[in-house]
Amino acid sequence: MKEQNSFSEKEINPLHNIEQWDEDVLERYTEDGKTKNEYRNYDNPQRDTVREFYRLNHTYQSYDFVQQKREEFLQFKRKQMRVWDAMDFLNTLVDDSDPDIELDQLQHLLQTGEAIRADGHPDWFVLTGFIHDMGKVLCLFGEPQWAVVGDTFPVGCAYSDKIVYPEFFANNPDYSDDRFNTKYGIYAESCGLRNVTMSWGHDEYLYHIMKDYLPEPALYMIRYHSFYSQHREHGYEHLMDDHDREMFEWVKKFNPYDLYSKSPKPPVVAELKPYYEGLIRKYLPETIRL
Repeated sequence: MKEQNSFSEKEINPLHNIEQWDEDVLERYTEDGKTKNEYRNYDNPQRDTVREFYRLNHTYQSYDFVQQKREEFLQFKRKQMRVWDAMDFLNTLVDDSDPDIELDQLQHLLQTGEAIRADGHPDWFVLTGFIHDMGKVLCLFGEPQWAVVGDTFPVGCAYSDKIVYPEFFANNPDYSDDRFNTKYGIYAESCGLRNVTMSWGHDEYLYHIMKDYLPEPALYMIRYHSFYSQHREHGYEHLMDDHDREMFEWVKKFNPYDLYSKSPKPPVVAELKPYYEGLIRKYLPETIRL
């Protein structure tokens, strides 16, 4: 295992001006004239897969389902491959949960990394932007997209009405289970997200792959970048502790790059590959276990 890198306090202290950050990144990186309100439009998604995706996701993402998937996948006994090869697989994947764009995932990840890089952030932040969706390689193993992508949320407690399409949770077995359908469920007030089980998907999977290699802010970005019902809607404040709130400043800093760097114009992979391969060599092992 590669020795974990050390990071200075200057590099990992929370960043500032979160309130203005969305608008700033949107203005600088959106090329098609879309406004902020036109992103994540689940009332009128551009793609007809989105609503059906969330119907399946909300029906089946129960506490027991997540425990089963954690047991199944977090032993990392299925495959060993180079990081770039894993990223290259994403060149075949279009995210059915994304209402904004139909580019494959590798192109989206390069757009995200390049937007972060252009703003002069530390190289570990750039790398995080580039790999943040790499957990979608779960699709290599025949997993349906509703168990890989989409917004994430806690399981083991009541589903917030701040989650997209909350009406679909009515068919989830936990919705009527007294152990799980109260505000705190199996958790306690301000218990901290480290003690909370999240819905299963690429975020959680990649976090466990990367947790020995990247600084804590990067790991929060990876693990919670799809947790919109908290970092955008604040639907789970009652489970957060002060450390979570500090780290979520980084998640909120990252989110506009993930969301607003999406453009129909694809990046030139061959031109960017050497730079990102260099970042991979700097921070990650030569191969990863999946």
